[in-house]
Amino acid sequence: MSKSEPTIQKYMTVQPFEIGPAETLSKARDLFSKHGIRHLPVVDSGRVVGLLSDRDVKLALGAVGADASRQTAGDVCVTDPYVVEPDDLLSEVARTMASRHYGSAVVVSNGKLVGIFTTVDACRALAEIIETRFHGRN
Repeated sequence: MSKSEPTIQKYMTVQPFEIGPAETLSKARDLFSKHGIRHLPVVDSGRVVGLLSDRDVKLALGAVGADASRQTAGDVCVTDPYVVEPDDLLSEVARTMASRHYGSAVVVSNGKLVGIFTTVDACRALAEIIETRFHGRN
């Protein structure tokens, strides 16, 4: 009997931190630092409207005269993030992320944010799969 291929739901970070589009880059920077994360889904009225990365914030604030207390997440975020569903296959999501050089996938179910799958999550998944398959660990 063969095992079924894992889905993103098994490896995603559940209930990720999020930020509203009107929140400042100062708040985003604080969230990144406090929680040791690099990606924040931008959510407005319960709907994902973008994705903000620590790199986006660093680039935006690198400009001369940039003010973290005046720029917002909505000003800087990617407005068309890679969105997947919890039941999407791990292999398909990982393949897409690798081919398009994405650092994360936003996981949405019934229009609501339920998780995020990052390159760190992908590395954890790879390690678990290798340990299980080649070292007999469960």
